[in-house]
Amino acid sequence: MTDSFLMEACVDSVESAINAEKGGAVRLELCSSLLEGGITPSIGLLQVVKRYVKIPVYAMIRPRGGDFLYSEVEVDVMKRDIELVKSNGADGLVLGVLTEDGRVDADLCMELLAVARPLPVTFHRAFDMVQDPMVALETLVSLGFERLLTSGCDNSALEGLSLIRRLVEQAKGRIVIMPGGGITERNLQRILEGSGALEFHCSARSTKDSAMKFRNSCVNMGASLSVPEYALKVADVRKVRALNAIAKNTL
Repeated sequence: MTDSFLMEACVDSVESAINAEKGGAVRLELCSSLLEGGITPSIGLLQVVKRYVKIPVYAMIRPRGGDFLYSEVEVDVMKRDIELVKSNGADGLVLGVLTEDGRVDADLCMELLAVARPLPVTFHRAFDMVQDPMVALETLVSLGFERLLTSGCDNSALEGLSLIRRLVEQAKGRIVIMPGGGITERNLQRILEGSGALEFHCSARSTKDSAMKFRNSCVNMGASLSVPEYALKVADVRKVRALNAIAKNTL
C-alpha cells in the first residue's frame, strides 16, 4: 500500500477554490459553467483564484459546451485562450479534441500542445466519447499528455470502473489515469480499490442558499436546463476532507 494519493477538485468559483484547498485538494481544475461540464474560465477568475490559493491551478480550455469537434474559428479561440491563461499564471491546462468519427484528433492536439508548452496538459473527458478507448490511450501517450481524466466511457466512474482498471493496467505509468465523474464519499473507496488509480477528480459540492432577500420567482436567467436561480453550488470543505480521508485510508 502507498500514501501517494492525490485529489484534484473541479471548481468554477473563487469560493470553491479556497474551500477545496482548505479541505486538502492538492490541485484544481478551474473552469466556468460546471452545468455544461466546464468551459474556459475568465481571466479575471483565474487571476483572483491564483491570488488566493497556493496549490496548482489547471485551466480548462473548452470554448463551448456540447461535443468536442471544433471549427477552425473555435480552434483559434482555444489557441488564444491557451496563450492568455499561460500568461496569467495557469500551472497547467485541461483540454480534449476529437475527430468526427470519434478518434482523438492527434493533429489538432499537437497544434494545441505546441501552444501550451511548457505547461503540463490533461486530456479531459472528451475521452469518454471515443470509439476505441484503448487505441485512444496509446494516442495520448504518444502525444505526451501528462494525465487522462475519464469516467471509463460511462456516465460515472463507478459505472466505468472495469474500463478504468484496464486503462490503468495498459498505461503502465506512462500517463496518469485519473478517475472522475460522480465520485462521492459513498463510492470513492470502491473506485480507488477497483481501479488501481492514485489520483481522483471530483467537485465535492454542496448547495448554498443565495443571500438575496428580494426574489423574483417569475424570472429564470438561464435556459430550461439550469440551476435554481437562488441556489449556488460550492465546494464543501467537509466533503473535500472526507474524500481525502477515505482516499488516505484506502491507499
